[in-house]
Amino acid sequence: MLLGTHDHTIDDKNRLTLPAKFRTAFEGGVVVTRGLDPCLVAYPREEWARSQSRIAELDSLSGEARSLQRVVYANAVEGELDKQGRIVISARLKDFAGLERDVVVAGVNDHLEIWDRAAWERELAETEGRTRDVAERLAAKRD
Repeated sequence: MLLGTHDHTIDDKNRLTLPAKFRTAFEGGVVVTRGLDPCLVAYPREEWARSQSRIAELDSLSGEARSLQRVVYANAVEGELDKQGRIVISARLKDFAGLERDVVVAGVNDHLEIWDRAAWERELAETEGRTRDVAERLAAKRD
């Protein structure tokens, strides 16, 4: 399980050093793509296949399904960690997420989210104001 939040930087060659505690999960490779929020998501290669099965099962006759599949799959980049535990972030993905030098790498169970640090702070401020309400609504749906 990938947990925790870590401040990191992207170097001049668009390389991001993954936190040491996450590197073992990515020894088999990494898939990075656009997140549904203004961030990137990075999956260990074997987890990518499991996590994307829901999107793959969507009815391709649906325009919405095709749009989602395009965004996720057409922007996905496979890679490997180098000896220093770095991954390369493509310029296209970097631009999408508005990543500059300072980023936050957040463990979110089976994947990582990579956020511009200022965007992450805005997201946290917005989310913290409504987390309790969301939890209560989700609990009510289970009843």
